[in-house]
Amino acid sequence: MPGRGGTPSGPKDLRHTLRRFLSYLGHARWQLLAVAVLVCVTGGANLAGTYMIKPVVDAVSTGDWMRFVHLVALTAVIYAAGVTASVGYTQTMVRAAQRVVFDIRRDLLGHIETLPLSWFDRTRNGDVMSYFTNDVDTISEALNNGFANMVQAAIQTVGTIVLLAVLDWRLTLITFGCDAIIVAYARFSGRRSKRLFSQQQRTLGALDGYVEEMIAGQKVVKVFNHEGENLRGFKALNENLRTSGTGAQAYASTMVPATVAISYTNYAIVAVVGAALAIGGRMGVGSLASYLVFVRQAAMPINQLTQLGNFMLTALAGAERVFAVMEVPAEKDEGTVTLERVGAGDDAADDNRRMAAGAAGWRWRHKDGTVVPLAGDVRFDNVTFGYDEGQTVLANLSLFAKPGQKIAFVGSTGAGKTTITNLINRFYDVRSGEITYDGIDVRDIKKASLRSSLGIVLQDTHLFRGTIADNIRFGKLDATDEEVRHAARVANADSFISRLPRGYDTMVTADGANLSQGQRQLIAIARAAVSDPPVLILDEATSSVDTRTEALIARGMDALMRGCTVFVIAHRLSTVRNANAIMVLEHGRIVERGTHDELLAQRGEYWQLWTGTRELE
Repeated sequence: MPGRGGTPSGPKDLRHTLRRFLSYLGHARWQLLAVAVLVCVTGGANLAGTYMIKPVVDAVSTGDWMRFVHLVALTAVIYAAGVTASVGYTQTMVRAAQRVVFDIRRDLLGHIETLPLSWFDRTRNGDVMSYFTNDVDTISEALNNGFANMVQAAIQTVGTIVLLAVLDWRLTLITFGCDAIIVAYARFSGRRSKRLFSQQQRTLGALDGYVEEMIAGQKVVKVFNHEGENLRGFKALNENLRTSGTGAQAYASTMVPATVAISYTNYAIVAVVGAALAIGGRMGVGSLASYLVFVRQAAMPINQLTQLGNFMLTALAGAERVFAVMEVPAEKDEGTVTLERVGAGDDAADDNRRMAAGAAGWRWRHKDGTVVPLAGDVRFDNVTFGYDEGQTVLANLSLFAKPGQKIAFVGSTGAGKTTITNLINRFYDVRSGEITYDGIDVRDIKKASLRSSLGIVLQDTHLFRGTIADNIRFGKLDATDEEVRHAARVANADSFISRLPRGYDTMVTADGANLSQGQRQLIAIARAAVSDPPVLILDEATSSVDTRTEALIARGMDALMRGCTVFVIAHRLSTVRNANAIMVLEHGRIVERGTHDELLAQRGEYWQLWTGTRELE
């Protein structure tokens, strides 16, 4: 699917894009060199085979049959060599192209995974997919069909011009005049069709994006009986695509008929003039026969070069979009503190002491070699943050969570609850203030180490294609089957998983469409449980389950949360009443804090929410 602006007609910075593209071609340079050599052999064989018409016809006209047989055999050898080289370069080109495209896709995904979440916030999923499909596929097609054909067309064009001049320079002047007309018309048609093709691509992108939205939201469409309105919207976009596509193809489709008409006219003129020269004895019959064949071939490589040039420019435009993404600055990570398991390289007594002090036998190691036991102490000190300039989501917020405490956040939508958890794991960095983890500024901790110490259950669950066991194991890739089952039991997911026909080997499809929303949430909780994190973040973790299931999860979560520092975001106040501290947020500020009983005694915001006097929005 094309991106927002559609596929451009050409790259904006051709030199820079070409330099990047050539760097990838260098990965398959020996294969591409072999392709170039074999293409030269093929092109040379075609030219030589056509030129051989001259001596063959001359041998027939002189009655030299032995020479005729030898020349025909030589012509057959020339064409056989051309066919063999053609087979060789097509097979080699396929392998070279796939190697280059493989490297581009690998590097593209590898870089996208390093980008900050803010990039994903402002980029549509359809745009991201278009980089891997529309743009990379255009590059692949250009390599498979364009590279070798351009080399061959260039050889054919230059070779044909040279041989035409050698055979008869007078007729060549006529041919040059007709070829100039073909090139002029190709440029005229190309300029007009290029704009229309760009418009067609933009319209196609809008249509594809519309279809993607409607298919993804099919449940909502059916609930509100919106099928008819969707069809009308689709018809309007489809009509725009039909109109722009018709205009683009109308110009492009005239290229071949115009080229053929001019070529036939040229052929007729050259045949008449050449015949007159041959009759007058100023040109040999063999030369005329060979020349006429070359004339029929002359327009083809010129026209092919023009079309392939536009095709390659379009491919380079796709490459420019891909390379532009690769040049987006990666997520910054200035951290130097790393997380490591206690015991690597230390004596046993030191191991035991640190494992007793740290959480689950893990510790922070500073750049200077000093170590701090991982305990789960998280503190905010005058933190101010906004997703965009001029916007403030959190204002001078301060709070702390001691190891093993359960901290709950309640408040209206947009109050900043989820933002707090996003800052803990450094999905975003604070604008001012400081967040510390075991006394270490989170900006000083390597992001991979920081996030591996956190377990997160989001409100919007996302399951991957694979088995249920694979999805739970996503929280800890080296988890054993027993650890997976234990995590499921902790989350109270084991009972429903065991009742499935294939149990833990049941395949999850379409982001868990074959499971209920509650079941998907239970699997997400099990995924967090299997990593056994010292800090656990639950963002509306039980919002999609019924009251009975919530009670089961609560009992399982008690075991999971024992010894953990827990941050809970909840709309159901019943899930946070046993928290060590409850923070009531409004407009990025903490307006009340305390235990459940303390807040009820204050008869403020929390009391109104608990008694139903006021509801969360």
